[in-house]
Amino acid sequence: MRLFTVLFIGILTLNSCSHFSKVLKSNDYDYKLRMADKYYAEKDYNHAQQLFEELFRVFKGSEHFEDIYYKFAYCAYYLRDFANAENLFKGFVEVFPNSTKAEEMDYMRAYTFYRQSPKVELDQTNTTKTIGFMQAFINTHPGSPKIKEATEIIDKCRSKLEMKDYRSAQLYYDLGYWKAAGVALNSLMNSYPDSEKSDEYKFLIIKSYYQYAQASVEEKKEDRFGQVVTQCNEFIDRFPESKLSKNVQEYLNLSQNNIKAVKNEQAKKAS
Repeated sequence: MRLFTVLFIGILTLNSCSHFSKVLKSNDYDYKLRMADKYYAEKDYNHAQQLFEELFRVFKGSEHFEDIYYKFAYCAYYLRDFANAENLFKGFVEVFPNSTKAEEMDYMRAYTFYRQSPKVELDQTNTTKTIGFMQAFINTHPGSPKIKEATEIIDKCRSKLEMKDYRSAQLYYDLGYWKAAGVALNSLMNSYPDSEKSDEYKFLIIKSYYQYAQASVEEKKEDRFGQVVTQCNEFIDRFPESKLSKNVQEYLNLSQNNIKAVKNEQAKKAS
């Protein structure tokens, strides 16, 4: 039974290839267009794309050209050739700026960059481009029903960029590069001032500065523990309800005690 199924599928495949070969060799372009539409409707985007590619040139400027362009662009998209799809979606809008499909194509152009946005660990160029193109779409089509979706995608992309920056800062901390970690975390907070994790970032800054002060030479400790105190006070003012407040208070007390210890040592040496 299994062998029969395999043979049956093989015969169907050969027949399909044979039939498509005949379509491809035909000089009847109206017939090719009907078959391209048929393949497209059946989601056979590979065969549809091959036919639309030829018909793209044949019907350029005709009444069929807009529909061919539209489906040709989507063939590339459905075949996951996102770079080519982006170029075709862009081209459609340029060729048919007044089309009823222009807004959809403009959105899909932005969406192809989102589809190419990689894992957090990798280069985020396409994620950044997604934000730019989605924002441009929102600005260009303020009444579009796609605004909500475009805004959600921007938020997702910003979260991904935030996570990448956070992991970079965390890596500095884990490797013991305290000053670099503090600088990176400050930059992170400035880039994402409304982040739900702002108190966590600020606490990690405090820990970074504290470790940096601890590792400093004696003559630098007072000033650097003073920076920790400043960071702790800023945290208390900005995040009074944070679950990390108790931990921050501990670092504040430790830093103040260290400053006192340094001053006492300096006083002993002076006397």
